[in-house]
Amino acid sequence: MKKITLLGECMIELMRTSKDSMAQSYAGDVYNTAVYLKRAFADVNVGIMSAVGEDALSLDMIERFGSESINSELVFKSDSRNAGMYLIQTDDEGERTFTYWRENSAARTVMAYVDKYVTAELSQSDVFFFSGISLAVIEPQDRDALWSLISTLKANGVQIIFDPNYRARMWSTPAEAKLQFEKAFRLSDMVLPGIDDFAQLYGIDTFDGIIEFCQPFEISELVIKNGPEGVRVITANQSEHFAIQAVDNVVDTTSAGDSFNGLYVGARLQGLDISQAVHLASKAAAVVIQHRGAIVPSADFSAAFIQQYM
Repeated sequence: MKKITLLGECMIELMRTSKDSMAQSYAGDVYNTAVYLKRAFADVNVGIMSAVGEDALSLDMIERFGSESINSELVFKSDSRNAGMYLIQTDDEGERTFTYWRENSAARTVMAYVDKYVTAELSQSDVFFFSGISLAVIEPQDRDALWSLISTLKANGVQIIFDPNYRARMWSTPAEAKLQFEKAFRLSDMVLPGIDDFAQLYGIDTFDGIIEFCQPFEISELVIKNGPEGVRVITANQSEHFAIQAVDNVVDTTSAGDSFNGLYVGARLQGLDISQAVHLASKAAAVVIQHRGAIVPSADFSAAFIQQYM
């Protein structure tokens, strides 16, 4: 059985349903990726590496991981911090705004729990996945420990995959983000950027521009996503552009990139070729953007549902 571990933060999600009530769920970029990967490829061992609190919502979050068949052995419990939280509000035009409470999130301290035993366990993974949000969440003084861990995993034959999910508000300066992203690019075997990420951080908004930027790094598989404009995949042997069929009924684009990542990485991990992986991943994203929220109900997004597109 193939094994992937995803490092990052899952948060408590609050969504206002009326003036006086809210619905509560869980979401976060790497968690969303993990959910969709596991739903489509049930025989992959999918695990989350993070930290939560000992409060009721944190414990419920771990139960939610279990309900999605996601391994939580590397989800550590802090006795002094709780899980991060955010509130979604939607205006009359359907525009979504987010308010976050994550400054003291337990996930920020995850590297404090890494020892030789955790490193040995992670070295049993086939893939280690992290994102720009994963980097931003971790306490700045702990990032050197993360790079040391990733270097060790890479030396032990673990494939390193990076999604440069850039959120400007999470970084003190763009220069800080660029420094950390460059380290990620240098260590990663596969990178899954969105055009928007590069446009915001580097002012690069074309496929060719991103390809040129990434040339100095030893990236084996570069998967550039640009929504309805398509996907371009660059490897040592090929550069291919894939058209994406537009979706007429777009309800909510939250987690479109995360679901694409989950299906693409899962497909490649299972030995599917690039064309098959892009096809599955784009169809998964098309399903997700026709539903509200980051996580589509399982009944609407199951392995059987996705398989019809293979």
